[in-house]
Amino acid sequence: MAVVYILLVFVLFYKLTDVCSSMTLSSSSSDAVLIVVDQSGHGDYRKIQQAINAVASNNSQVVYISVKPGIYREKIIIPADKPFITLSGTVGTNTTITWNDGGDIFNSPTLSVMASDFVARYLTIQNEFGTSGKGIALRVSADRAAFYGCRILSYQDTLLDDFGRHYYYNCYIEGATDFICGNAASLFESCQLHSLARALGTITAQHRNLPSENTGFIFLGCKITGLDNGTFLGRPWGPYSRVIYAHTYMSNTISPDGWHDWDDPRKQGTVYYGEYMCYGPGANRSKRVKWSRELSRVESAPYLNKTLIGGRSWLRPTPTHFKIKTHLN
Repeated sequence: MAVVYILLVFVLFYKLTDVCSSMTLSSSSSDAVLIVVDQSGHGDYRKIQQAINAVASNNSQVVYISVKPGIYREKIIIPADKPFITLSGTVGTNTTITWNDGGDIFNSPTLSVMASDFVARYLTIQNEFGTSGKGIALRVSADRAAFYGCRILSYQDTLLDDFGRHYYYNCYIEGATDFICGNAASLFESCQLHSLARALGTITAQHRNLPSENTGFIFLGCKITGLDNGTFLGRPWGPYSRVIYAHTYMSNTISPDGWHDWDDPRKQGTVYYGEYMCYGPGANRSKRVKWSRELSRVESAPYLNKTLIGGRSWLRPTPTHFKIKTHLN
C-alpha cells in the first residue's frame, strides 16, 4: 500500500505541469521546425550550439535540429528558456558531440540540458576527461527529457541525471565510478550499461534524500556488461537512494554482494534497492547484501512501465512534417 500511495502522489504532483506543457505547445507533436547542422556548410549552421542559439526564447513549437554525421567538438547548453528541442543524428556511432573537461559536476558536462521537453536521438555524447576525476558527458537538469539510441561515454559520473522525469531507450552508457548519478525519476529501458572498472566500480549513485521524494532509477530489460568482477549495482549518494533492476541481464562484472553502502551502515535501513527477475551470472542473489530486496511480482509492478515518470502524458513521437527554420517565433 505504501508503494501505491507514493506512486499516486507522484502522478498527481506532476499532473498540472503536464497540462500546462501541452497547452503551451502551439502545434501538433507530429509537426516541427527543421534546422540542419552540417560541418561541411550544406546546412543552416556548422555548429550545434549555433542552431540552439537560433531558437527563440520561450519557444512554443517543436524544433528538430538534424545533425549530420561528424565529430562536433563543442560544449553545448540547452538553456532553460528553450523547451521542445530535439537533437537528432542518424546513427549513434557516426554523430559525436565531444569535449574534455573535468572537476565540478555542474560545469564540466559536454551537453547540459536545462530546458524541459527535450529529446535526443542517435547521438554519441562524450567527455574525454579520462580516469583522473569527474568528467560528466551529459547533465539533465530539467523535466520531461527523452533519449533514444544514444551513446553516453565517460569514466566517472558519466551521466548526471540530476532532476526531473527522464526516459532512456536503447542507449549505451559507459563508465566506471557512479556513472549514472543524480536525483531524477528515470526509466532506462533496453539499455546497455558497460562498466570500465577493474575493481570496485559502481553503476549508480542515486541521490534521493527523503522518503517523500518520488525519484529513483529503474532499469527495465537492460544488459550489464564490463570487465573484471567487482562492479556494484549502486551505492547511496542520498540516504533514501532508490534503484530497481528488472528483467535485466547481469554479467559476472557484478560483484556477488551487489550493492555498497558507501561506508555508511546507517543507510542500509533507508535505501530501497531491488531486483526482479534478473538473470545471468551476476544476478545470483545467494551472496547479496541482506539489506537489498528481491522484489515480488506485486512489489515490482509499479516499476515495470512508464507510470513512475508519467511518460504516457509527455513522451512524443518523431515529427513527420517539417517547416523551414524561418518560421521560428
